[in-house]
Amino acid sequence: MTQTVILTFIAKDRTGLVERLAETVAARGGNWLESRMAHLADRFVGVARVEAPKAELARLEAELQALAAEGFHLIFEETDADAGPPGRTVQLDIVGPDHPGIVRDITHVLATRGASVEEMETDIRPAPMGGGNLFYAKARVRIPDGADAREVSDALYEIGNTLMVDVAVDGK
Repeated sequence: MTQTVILTFIAKDRTGLVERLAETVAARGGNWLESRMAHLADRFVGVARVEAPKAELARLEAELQALAAEGFHLIFEETDADAGPPGRTVQLDIVGPDHPGIVRDITHVLATRGASVEEMETDIRPAPMGGGNLFYAKARVRIPDGADAREVSDALYEIGNTLMVDVAVDGK
């Protein structure tokens, strides 16, 4: 019998961080299923979904927590099987002049309509033809069964106009 676990980690970036985590998981018979990781500022951060034999969970958690001595900050969370919420997903792309509040306002539109962010990546880049920075975001958004996808899409376009950013919604 196996158990799915979510690991969230952060450490000062250096060579071998992922290897160290993967070694620890494998040593307890665990399997690395999926992950998202990134270098942010001088840190390396990530989240991983692993499964491990239930009989090894306590030892796995203890060994992962012991990595704190090597500079890891880690959260170990047991979870249910990957049954996701019902609904369908759409791809959301946003680009426009950077200013505070874009993520807050876009996610407010989604939350008030029952939609949720499944995955999001944001970035700030220099504008190619002039001063200033551009905000970029890509997100996979789940629209729940029974929600009006067109209404969610229309609300996103409206907030995009208010924020002066371009919003594209695929999979309406």
